[in-house]
Amino acid sequence: MDTGLLDGLTIGLQATLSLEMLLYCFVGVFLGTLVGVLPGIGSLATISLLLPITYHLPPVGAIIMLAGVYYGAQYGGSTASILLNLPGHAAAVVACLDGNPMAKQGRAGVALFMTTIASFVGSMLGIVALGLFSPAIAELGLEFQAAEYFSMMVLGLIAASTLTSGSPAQGIGMVLLGLLLGTIGTDINSGVTRFDFGVTELMEGINLVALAMGIFGIAEVITSITNMRGVKASEKVTLRSMVPRINELKQSIFPMLRGTSVGAFFGALPGTGPAISSFMAYAVEKRVAKDPSRFGKGAIEGLTAPESANNAAAQTSFIPTLSLGIPGDAIMALMLGALIIHGIQPGPMLISTQPELFWGLIVSFGIGNVMLLILNIPLIGVWVSILRIPYEMLYPAILIFISLGTYSVNNNPFDIYVVAALGALGYCMAILRFDAAPLLLGFVLGPMMEENMRRALVLSRGDIATFIERPISAWLLGFTAIILLFATSRALIGFIRSQLSKNKENDEMHTTP
Repeated sequence: MDTGLLDGLTIGLQATLSLEMLLYCFVGVFLGTLVGVLPGIGSLATISLLLPITYHLPPVGAIIMLAGVYYGAQYGGSTASILLNLPGHAAAVVACLDGNPMAKQGRAGVALFMTTIASFVGSMLGIVALGLFSPAIAELGLEFQAAEYFSMMVLGLIAASTLTSGSPAQGIGMVLLGLLLGTIGTDINSGVTRFDFGVTELMEGINLVALAMGIFGIAEVITSITNMRGVKASEKVTLRSMVPRINELKQSIFPMLRGTSVGAFFGALPGTGPAISSFMAYAVEKRVAKDPSRFGKGAIEGLTAPESANNAAAQTSFIPTLSLGIPGDAIMALMLGALIIHGIQPGPMLISTQPELFWGLIVSFGIGNVMLLILNIPLIGVWVSILRIPYEMLYPAILIFISLGTYSVNNNPFDIYVVAALGALGYCMAILRFDAAPLLLGFVLGPMMEENMRRALVLSRGDIATFIERPISAWLLGFTAIILLFATSRALIGFIRSQLSKNKENDEMHTTP
């Protein structure tokens, strides 16, 4: 079904404007703001915790709620950054650079107000970009078959693994581990069990909820316990103190527009997301500023541009996830997993086969951002006071909810043991600085990639050349090869430079009398 923008918005309004869907949206953005304000929890652990609940919700409502948590956290994350110099999530790190100096100057209220406005502007313009790009992607989806889906997933995995915070080798290693974990269980084609090691509970594979809660939920709680000791908020913020000066509003207009453009672009690219977008927007503003020395000392542009960027990226990051089936980060992988739980196949055909879901989600973004605007300005005093909750009470409660949520999926105590084991694995990965996102991507995309590869080979009667004979598939694999070549050359150059530096140091030591 060919759906235009206006027709799509009409479908979205019909799917969203009910008391039930509005309630799901409100719960999502409220929880998102809450976990964004509380440093150390984050939307990733929260979405992992909420995944069991989505089994009992309608698909549209479940995705709307989880998405609300995601972009709602972008709003709340700057609060702790400004007041405590402690970011609630990775994308909020940049808010510390100029937000906390503004707070020390007695302008915390202005900083919080402007971040909310910047977040709203970035989000709404990001929603517009999401809606405008979708019809073209839907038309492209008609050309996709099994070979294209396989090649696209290979591209997503390689792009995500080579663009992580660690080395490309580490990222690829995590992807391979995720692929191996995804093979555990019964092969749907042959009926043969794989890698179950005689454990009956593993015949159905590892539960996605258990994996997400262990790798991200428990690991995040453990790593945050030591970091949050002794952290308290003492700043008092009133509505009167939040009113900005006229010149501050004028100084923020173009930075917000530039930040939105940067965020919308990088958010649509797999493997980037809000964190990279906010850093890029900050770098752009510092480059175009007449006086770059102001940055880091309370420059309003250094706050509004990154905030609009990370919120725009939070919206446009749904483009590759929904329309291509390629999640850009761990959170989008969880969103992909939530879709799969409800039997929905992400990809180019999603827009035409599930218009109520796609357009309902877009409309809910707009409604949710209006809710966030209302939640974050009048209730800012409430969010500030929440920062005073003792973390010694908060984290044990989270662990209990993780255990209950995991058990409720299959009513099987074995899943709790799996969560505990995966939590230990996630904590070890955090200590060793291994990024867990590629592992989750490999786990989610692995079975889908295997299924599409087999289907493509069946349709081509075993001819492996079908993956390069089909133009779109060939282009995707070619782009994958370019990414691998770039990552390999970058790693090789880094290794050569380090060796040359060591040799130079050794030569200097030998020549020094």
